[in-house]
Amino acid sequence: MKTAIYSLSVALVLSACSSELQPVVQTTPAQDPIMDILNHRPQAVPAPIAQPETPFFNQYVAPVSQTGFLANPNVQAFIQYQNRVNGLDINYLNDFFSRVNYRGNLINIMNRPATSTPWYKFRTGNSGAAKVSAGRSFYAQNRAAIDAAAAQYGVPAEIITAIIGIETNYGKNMGSVRTGDALATLAFDYPRRGAFFQKELGEFLKMAQEERRDPFSFTGSFAGAMGMPQFMPSSFRKWAVDFDRDGRRNIWNNVPDVAASVANYMRQHGWQPNGRMIVPVRVPNTAQIQALVDEKTALNYTVGQLRQMGVQPLQPVADNERALLYRLEIAPNQYEYFIGLNNFYAVWQYNHSRMYVTAVRDIANGISGGNL
Repeated sequence: MKTAIYSLSVALVLSACSSELQPVVQTTPAQDPIMDILNHRPQAVPAPIAQPETPFFNQYVAPVSQTGFLANPNVQAFIQYQNRVNGLDINYLNDFFSRVNYRGNLINIMNRPATSTPWYKFRTGNSGAAKVSAGRSFYAQNRAAIDAAAAQYGVPAEIITAIIGIETNYGKNMGSVRTGDALATLAFDYPRRGAFFQKELGEFLKMAQEERRDPFSFTGSFAGAMGMPQFMPSSFRKWAVDFDRDGRRNIWNNVPDVAASVANYMRQHGWQPNGRMIVPVRVPNTAQIQALVDEKTALNYTVGQLRQMGVQPLQPVADNERALLYRLEIAPNQYEYFIGLNNFYAVWQYNHSRMYVTAVRDIANGISGGNL
């Protein structure tokens, strides 16, 4: 799934311009800052069989900032649930909550007002020449490991590299907050997203046992995302890979494990080998086109159906491919339009931002000289 992690600024090299069309000016709606972070973190796809929802322990009591964790009734209810339903040892849970630190500054970070940055600002520092150059160097230094993961999972090496670059600047900005402290604080003192964080805290405590590590040895972002690929604990448990078979899924400083974990996530979320991601298009200035752009991100149409609505691909693409229409603001009130294909949607599962996906594509193209 920073802010490199925190605001996930991203960028793109654009390849087509509908300069003859009059752009429709649209005000970007306000965003929930925590949703901007959490929706952009890689998370596991839902299981095919519906599972009971984890309860949210949020009765009206004094906050953990006053009571401490172990004396808080919501924490006690969480402990009993994790012991009874998930089989975590009661002593393990009590020990964790006796040692975890409350981090009130994280609440302040979460409560900062959201800002909406347009694409033409995002792209400047996030998929420009410096990011591409660093990606080429990272790939050259780790080529054997990345190529091996790419071959096994069918995901291009440049895509794996680009995601690591977007997430943590190739491992340079992974965050240094103890993951247990971050998740416990947000689980019990940030009710806006407390249910999410309580679920991730439970996943984290199971993860630490599975990895046979002290839960306080894990570090990451202020929102609990970890390692070079910034996996949340639920994603780690589902998608992280011990690629070098050393007995640990090390996504912090083991590039074979990192590359395979990213590639595994992408393949499991629908990446198709040899597929394109993005095709530039020309569109008419109509209400129907604007409605298509405003739809939720999903592959609801074929390219052929979009053609019938006036969308004109500027590069070859088959009519039977599934696609979505989107636009990017390349300058104030100036837009370029694109269709995202299956592999666009696969990357979008990693981070729910169209700009993020386009930036990943552009970094990847800059590294390889390709045309994804």
